[in-house]
Amino acid sequence: MVEPKIQAISYKITKLLPGNEYIFRVTAVNKYGVGEPLESEPVVARNPFTTPSAPSTPEASAITKDSIVLTWERPEDNGGAEIDGYILEKRDKDGIRWTKCNKKRLNDLRFRCTGLTEGHSYEFRVSAENAAGVGKPSAPTQYIKACDATYPPGPPNNPKVTDHSSTTVSLSWSRPIYDGGAQITGYVVEMKEAADDEWVICTPYTGVQATHYTVKQLKENAEYNFRICAVNCEGVGEHVDLPGSVIAAEKLEAPEIELDADLRKMVNVRATATLRLFVTIRGKPEPEVRWSKADGTLNERAQIEVTSSYTMLVIENVDRFDTGKYVLTLENLSGSKSAFINVRVLDSPSAPTNLEVKDVKRNSVSISWEPPLIDGGAKISHYIVEKREQKRMAFTSVCTNYQVKVSEAPLPPGKVVLVDVTRHTVTLSWEKPDHDGGSKITNYIVEMQPKGDDKWTVCSEVKALEATIDGLSTGEEYSFRVTAVNDKGKSDAKPLAAPVVVKDITLAPIINLLFNTYSVKAGDDLKIDVPFKGRPQPEVSWKKDGHVLKQTTRVNVLNSKTSSKILIKDATKDDVGKYEITLTNSIGTSTAEISVIILDKPGPPSNIKVDEVSADFICLSWDAPTYDGGCQINNYVVEKRDTTTTTWQIVSATVARTSIKVSRLNQGTEYQFRIAAENRYGKSHAIDSAPVVAQYPFEPPGPPTNVHVAHATKIGMLVEWGRPASDGGSPVIGYHIECKEQSSILWTKVNRGLLAENQFKMTGIEEGLLYQFRVYAENIAGIGPCSKTSDPVAARDPCEPPHSLRVTNITRTSVSLFWEKPEVYGGAKITGYIVERKEVPNGRWLKCNFTNLQDTFYDVTGLTEDVQYDFRVIAKNSAEQLSVPSESTGPVTVKDDVDPPTIILEDKFRQLVVIKAGEIIRIDAEITGRPLPVVSWSKDGKEIEAKARCEITSTNFTTTLIFRVFDPQFLPSPPAKPKIIDSTKTTVTLSWNKPLFDGGAPVTGYRVEYRKTLDDEWIIGVHNTKNTEFTVVGLTPGAEYVFVVKSINKIGVSEPSPESDKQVAKEREEEPVFDISNEMRKTLIVKDGSSFTMTVPFRGKPIPSVSWTKPDVDLRVRAVIDTTDTFTSITLEKATRNDSGKYTVTLSSVAGTASLTLSVRVLDSPGPPSNIEVKDDLLK
Repeated sequence: MVEPKIQAISYKITKLLPGNEYIFRVTAVNKYGVGEPLESEPVVARNPFTTPSAPSTPEASAITKDSIVLTWERPEDNGGAEIDGYILEKRDKDGIRWTKCNKKRLNDLRFRCTGLTEGHSYEFRVSAENAAGVGKPSAPTQYIKACDATYPPGPPNNPKVTDHSSTTVSLSWSRPIYDGGAQITGYVVEMKEAADDEWVICTPYTGVQATHYTVKQLKENAEYNFRICAVNCEGVGEHVDLPGSVIAAEKLEAPEIELDADLRKMVNVRATATLRLFVTIRGKPEPEVRWSKADGTLNERAQIEVTSSYTMLVIENVDRFDTGKYVLTLENLSGSKSAFINVRVLDSPSAPTNLEVKDVKRNSVSISWEPPLIDGGAKISHYIVEKREQKRMAFTSVCTNYQVKVSEAPLPPGKVVLVDVTRHTVTLSWEKPDHDGGSKITNYIVEMQPKGDDKWTVCSEVKALEATIDGLSTGEEYSFRVTAVNDKGKSDAKPLAAPVVVKDITLAPIINLLFNTYSVKAGDDLKIDVPFKGRPQPEVSWKKDGHVLKQTTRVNVLNSKTSSKILIKDATKDDVGKYEITLTNSIGTSTAEISVIILDKPGPPSNIKVDEVSADFICLSWDAPTYDGGCQINNYVVEKRDTTTTTWQIVSATVARTSIKVSRLNQGTEYQFRIAAENRYGKSHAIDSAPVVAQYPFEPPGPPTNVHVAHATKIGMLVEWGRPASDGGSPVIGYHIECKEQSSILWTKVNRGLLAENQFKMTGIEEGLLYQFRVYAENIAGIGPCSKTSDPVAARDPCEPPHSLRVTNITRTSVSLFWEKPEVYGGAKITGYIVERKEVPNGRWLKCNFTNLQDTFYDVTGLTEDVQYDFRVIAKNSAEQLSVPSESTGPVTVKDDVDPPTIILEDKFRQLVVIKAGEIIRIDAEITGRPLPVVSWSKDGKEIEAKARCEITSTNFTTTLIFRVFDPQFLPSPPAKPKIIDSTKTTVTLSWNKPLFDGGAPVTGYRVEYRKTLDDEWIIGVHNTKNTEFTVVGLTPGAEYVFVVKSINKIGVSEPSPESDKQVAKEREEEPVFDISNEMRKTLIVKDGSSFTMTVPFRGKPIPSVSWTKPDVDLRVRAVIDTTDTFTSITLEKATRNDSGKYTVTLSSVAGTASLTLSVRVLDSPGPPSNIEVKDDLLK
């Protein structure tokens, strides 16, 4: 017994074993005793919900060498309970165990799995969890390798044709800008003829390593297109097309000489060394090569090497005489080309020349000479003067401490450049001479020559490398030249390349932006350089984000004639923005915009909004930071805290969107949230939300309306009500209903579960008692107040209204009505009727009879002629119940009225009616007419009288004729061939079907006859049996028989049926089988110490022998086994854990063998551990 005294009509039963099946029964008790119990259906004790189904297979993204981001979709079925979280697992390809990726339960559908080993492959799966537990895992992903993400490379750059011939085309290109994150392993070159659509690979399929390739075996004069793809470990990248098409034909090129930068300068080589001049050459056809020396013949020791692509001049063991200008000349059909190379051999100088003795005196002599023709590759620093007496052979120095220093006029200045021109001035600049002549340059002389004048005039002498000549005439054209001066004299003049017209030069400002966007890490310095030009000199102004740029100690602007620079020290996010430079002069204005990005951690999010609040969750959303730190926001970090504490807890650190649902909150607790954004440079400051209380944002609903009993019987009532006027802000999810007897004060809840509809069928009431009801509405916030109590209603069957209300007669002051009694009258006798009328169309219903009317007809009098009336009738029973009104007659005009009689028959009776002999025919007809007509039936002109074969029934509005058709009768047809359904040594059992034709009279029985197959004499087994099955007894064992059956009616016995199959009188064999349901095949679960019995029905002929077995147990000792002809059972007392296992029952007979295995599980505490092994003995 669960509970002996329960006042309510519902009860919660606890302490049940999960998974066990229970049956409950409830018994009512009153002062007279205990009533009959009501049993429930079997119920399994388990949660009303199940574990969720598997989520979708996770999808991987953002793969790096130590982390992978995985996302998945919610399970299709949550098992009936809200998903609490997810468990993500991974498995290394080299391992066998699944390990959790998340330490805490996941609430998001996205997770970054970190701590992976580079180069290892992993598979992932995810499971959902609800209150019932963890559901099935999803299908695992494919194995994903933890490595930095790689993609196919981008297209190569700058493809071009380097050469072509009648059968080849040589191509070159540069590496792709984007290699896809992996090393470029090769390049694939494809070609197609210009008129074809199919591309053909020219290179090996793995590609070529170099960035050039020659395509061979082409058709002469054919036109081809080419394209090139880069290849890495991820595959072939996007191709780049070679611009235009290429014709495979011999290429004509004028000779070209490519001198290295070193050869364009003076080539210095030390004496005795080897001179090598390597020069790249081009030309189609291959040019003729000639080497020569400008100021002499080429050394006989010179070796010349010539190929199609280069030529080389080699002179070994050079000396000072190899100094000079070497000329290379190329010549072919397309033209000629020359270039020279200056060579200087570093050696001691040659001897001075033209030594002359002058001014000879007694004790002195003056001598002069000219510099040596070859200076040895270096400037002459001084001379050594020696003397010898004529008689002596050796020279001696004139003075050991004196060296003669030599100087000469300088070389001319370098390139002269026009710096500026105005209407009266010209500004020139130049470069220093290559050699100052051994003496310091003292000044420069600038000369000018007006156009049309042959005379050069000195216009300026300066020491600097720039001079401004003023006083010039506007519009005149002048030529200028510059001369360098030192102690030894003037150099040759260096002219300005072109004459200058003196006038003002105007130029609108032009900005030459080097970059449109500058980015720098926070804390580093930033320099923005903007070159420009313009005449007159433009004014420079800077703006930042539309406002004038303010210069501070950290932000400075430096302007020059040709550029403007912004220098920003220790850049911060305040420096982010659009910088606009504006140049203005009298000619025009030019502006340019530069974006500055400071790479830093982002700014905080903004505008936290509470989108939804409930008792256990809060939905938040926010705006992304206005400053993202110069790169993408990776994620947001959401934290929460109970406002009664100062400790923040992380809700999620991997929120990808700008919204989150924070669940698992405590109802009624006030929370505060803070959110920070995170990018690759760090996490922003957090922004705090306003405090929010986790509670439902709505109230319980108001009371339902209009509670009433819509229908009542003696066994039940249908209660209906309207929705509450207010739902409290949340949809009503259901209703609760209570009832009581009118004389009681105790309300009882009558619904077990929440009622979704606005009605309830109340059963189990006591006939005759008055009941009242009230209803409560419930939403997610709770149960609201109760409704008003309904009016008391008695538990009685309702009284149905009268039916078939008709007008039988009309006069100018009265209407005669007729109706039929109600079919159902509420279990109480009909005691009378109320007749009502109303004038059509706008009258009210008025009572016509003021005394009790017990008849089913009534004459309504006192009516007004030519007025239309409508009539209806209400029934009343002995329980004082009134029925609803009957259907009204419809508008009836009060006047004298005569209608001729009419007869309404079904269409089938107006045609020939065919029926079988012995059947009954019924003809119904409706009749109308005023006054009521008299009814008579006739056949062939003669009136039909009521007798045994004929019955006539008539009312005011209907008449019915019923009669039976008789016909001659015959013998029945025989049954079909009988079937043998069983046999023994002395009996055979037959069965057959009824005959198809009974001869016009019922079949009263059957006769069974049989004979041996070897005899001709038939023996009657039974004279008359009413069954369609019979067992013939007294047969000879082993003899073979055939059987027939005859039908019998009151006319006589039919012909015999076809003979049955031959049957030997012997025992019938049936293979043994078990008659069990699928439920019995499930595992039987019992408690430790309890008893259990397993009963197994079976069948078989002959009756099989039965045996029960269980591994390692003798069931004849442990159990009680009971076996009959149709079932076997086994009973075990005081079950222990050793009784768990599989029990096998086996049936055996001559007809075969059958086995059945049943499983039993005994619930008990676990057994002791087993197989304890000592793995290591430390005492050794």
